[in-house]
Amino acid sequence: MKSIIYKIVIGVLGLTAVCTGCDDDAFLREDPDTFYTIENIFKSPDQIRQVVTSCYEHVRNLYCTSAPMIFSSTHFYMGNNGTDMFDVPNGRDGHSLNDYSILNPQKDVYNNVYSSFYQLINIANTALNAAEMEHIVWDSEETKQQVIAEARFFRAFAYRNLAELYGGVPLVTEISTEPRYDYERATRLATYQFAIDEMEQCLILPETAPEAGKLVKAAVQHNLCQLYINKGVVLQEEGGNATEAYNKALEYANTVIDGGTYQLMTNRFGTRQNESPVYYYATTMDDQTPEHTYESAGVHMEGNVIWDLFQEGNQDYQAGNREAIWVAQIDLAVYKQGFGNNCMVHSSNYGPVARDVQGELMGNMEDVGGNGVTAVMPTYYTRDIIYDGKWAADMRNSESVFRRTFVGNQKDKEYYGKIVPWDVLHHVTNGQAENQAATYLFPVSCKIATDKYTGLDAGDDRARLFRDDYLIRLPETILLRAEVKWRLGNNDGAASDINLLRSRAQCSYMVTAGDVNLNLILDERARELVYEERRWNTLLRMGGTVAVDRIKEYAYWDKARTSLAGKSFNLWPIPQSVIDTNKDVKLEQNPGW
Repeated sequence: MKSIIYKIVIGVLGLTAVCTGCDDDAFLREDPDTFYTIENIFKSPDQIRQVVTSCYEHVRNLYCTSAPMIFSSTHFYMGNNGTDMFDVPNGRDGHSLNDYSILNPQKDVYNNVYSSFYQLINIANTALNAAEMEHIVWDSEETKQQVIAEARFFRAFAYRNLAELYGGVPLVTEISTEPRYDYERATRLATYQFAIDEMEQCLILPETAPEAGKLVKAAVQHNLCQLYINKGVVLQEEGGNATEAYNKALEYANTVIDGGTYQLMTNRFGTRQNESPVYYYATTMDDQTPEHTYESAGVHMEGNVIWDLFQEGNQDYQAGNREAIWVAQIDLAVYKQGFGNNCMVHSSNYGPVARDVQGELMGNMEDVGGNGVTAVMPTYYTRDIIYDGKWAADMRNSESVFRRTFVGNQKDKEYYGKIVPWDVLHHVTNGQAENQAATYLFPVSCKIATDKYTGLDAGDDRARLFRDDYLIRLPETILLRAEVKWRLGNNDGAASDINLLRSRAQCSYMVTAGDVNLNLILDERARELVYEERRWNTLLRMGGTVAVDRIKEYAYWDKARTSLAGKSFNLWPIPQSVIDTNKDVKLEQNPGW
């Protein structure tokens, strides 16, 4: 979306905040000539488009962990902290999301995530309200409906996420001009149905768009597939018939996967298609010379199509990436103009911190994954378990994609210029790894770091990436279809879908119908979508005890298992502040909290 306005329309957003929070009668009587109101601020369709642009901005800032979000509570949700896949490292206990002795409805993350999605709803409602104002002159009804469809998508998208995380929530479809304390929760099923109804109104969006980052029909169909799966799960839990819902999910997935517009990238492509990654065992730029390459130390890395998917300039459909359905736009030039949110802070948030673990590996250069702070670290499930045994031969587990080999970069140490064993990196004594080292040093994915950082001329410090970020990629749609086929009892079909991804990744082991179960699907999601999916949504939308069972089995820290003893939940809690504020109608808390 490089040509779309990046700047949030501060006046419009400020106005919506005023309209939802003011209870002063004098305000309502202000002269419109001297004070902006929701009725007179909008003069043209371009202003409404700007509000919709701010929806794109809001999602990008929420999902792509931009600069101000390091160590924010919202980031820890987006970083999948506390799930089977990720946790906090040693010393960051205050940010833990799996110590259930301290987690409760007052925890700020639950309120901030809840509020973030309602902020998106508020922005979308503002655009929808303004689009219907009689004095707005559109160049055509088609143009108007396209803008309305984008706004409705964002509203439906927010409610899908809220229902997956919190269950039924209040359905707010109008702008409030005075405080309300009487919101009522819809059921989870009704919230999903509302999102479905909204999404199905968005199917008028185009098949493709000339501008990168713009919403297209496949993004709607992908979300409808997930929503109908979610609806089916709830219906099953309530003793109803889920077959119709699952068949609708399958229908939408088939349209995306088999429609001819999208396909898996199976051959090398893009800006570095003739290259392989090059790393140096070096703590300064001066030492990044041919004699200090990993190749010279005996570590061979070969570029491949998975690596290409995450190289700068390769994310957009418009650039030839045929599996890109919806991509958040990030631009170094915009960042340099002072828009500090316009970046990905993955290297910082998710990267190792070699410099804090005294030993053979130090610094903050490319060889150690950049300037990391390890806000969130992968569990052993993510690092190793999903690649154990027959699962090891997998392009997604190759050195160029998931780098497990490090060369010592300290000139006065034993392993300088040599491969450092993990026992040495993790300071293992008597078979026990040191917590600090084990939680700050781990394999580095090409999704969170690179061998070629741009932005250094802008004063950046290898903490940020300036590539676009996937919001929906075709493999996730394929995995949704595998899931719905499994739910319909078609294990052969589910295995075939999973093998589409495994074949592309040149895995030596192809799954069979007998392999297929929910755990396999979750494992394959972890292999394919690590650092991409929102794992809390995935686990909680499954219903039952899936989230608790997976956390107990794969959590890094034992406190997750011990503090979960006797507890059961399949939803996050409704924030206590929301319950307390809604004084005129009691909002029931979710079970288990």
